[in-house]
Amino acid sequence: MGRPDFWDNQAGARGVTETLSRLRETVESWEKLKRDADDLGLFFELARTEGDEASAPDLAGDLDKMEAEYRGLELRSLLGGPRDRAGAIMMIHAGAGGTEACDWVAMLLRMYRRWAEERGYEAEVLDMAPGEEAGFRSVTLSVKGPHAYGYLKAERGVHRLVRISPFDSAKRRHTSFASADVVPEVEGEQEIEIKDEDLRIDTFRAHGAGGQHVNKTDSAVRMTHIPTGIVVQCQNERSQYKNRVTAMRVLSARVAEHYRRLREEELAKERGEKQEIAWGSQIRSYILQPYQMVKDHRTKHETGRVQAVMDGEIQPFIEAFLRSGGKPAARE
Repeated sequence: MGRPDFWDNQAGARGVTETLSRLRETVESWEKLKRDADDLGLFFELARTEGDEASAPDLAGDLDKMEAEYRGLELRSLLGGPRDRAGAIMMIHAGAGGTEACDWVAMLLRMYRRWAEERGYEAEVLDMAPGEEAGFRSVTLSVKGPHAYGYLKAERGVHRLVRISPFDSAKRRHTSFASADVVPEVEGEQEIEIKDEDLRIDTFRAHGAGGQHVNKTDSAVRMTHIPTGIVVQCQNERSQYKNRVTAMRVLSARVAEHYRRLREEELAKERGEKQEIAWGSQIRSYILQPYQMVKDHRTKHETGRVQAVMDGEIQPFIEAFLRSGGKPAARE
């Protein structure tokens, strides 16, 4: 940073200063925790020496707070990836199960929005394709907040639901699947250049909710990145221009992530075993019938509080995944 030409590349310089700031903040937090632990140790020793049993509850409370702070700092240390601090773009797609699967996508969307709301994050639906009878065939969700991608990358994979179908008059038990993919949102200067000649842009009339204006104009936009075959579309906004901007935002993130994954596969086969989003590799099962349980097949973390999970209480699952080192989904 002391070089005369340091600020010649402003984007690179900003990256360096931001990294330095994060490292300084991390070091200071750990140093403060160590000082507090040393002080608490002295207080414990003093109370023991003087036989001060009355102060024991207060000291125990301070110890619990310190342990919680330690676990928080430990978790933050697991979110040190170069993109973990970024916002996230999540794509949820219905799999096997027809109307059931589309409804399952709607349930997952609600779960993630509740989780984001609880953390004070901003969650915005960028695009959705309604199902024929209920729910959505697919949904694209933007989540902005500190470490949104670092947390939500734990949700990448296939989610399995078992329940008595509300759409089956015979009240039979159904199994539905939905896949979630998560990419970090590209902010500032793009990591890769998307050339105009590599894009095919189609416009069409939007369908579903949005009012008559949406359905009477070619405001919806579909973008295809020809080299990778990645396709995104947006039809939520009333104007074609806004839909173009949103579609490019999602496309940039997905193309950047596509090439990043290719690089990781070449170097380390993505941490030793490529984690595919395939119907045979569910990461988590949500059982509503014949018993109630949510179980993560990667970490074995489970709970019987199914409704709480569906109301957004998924942080324990995310933290269990991060603490496990981000192991790939087990084949069950």
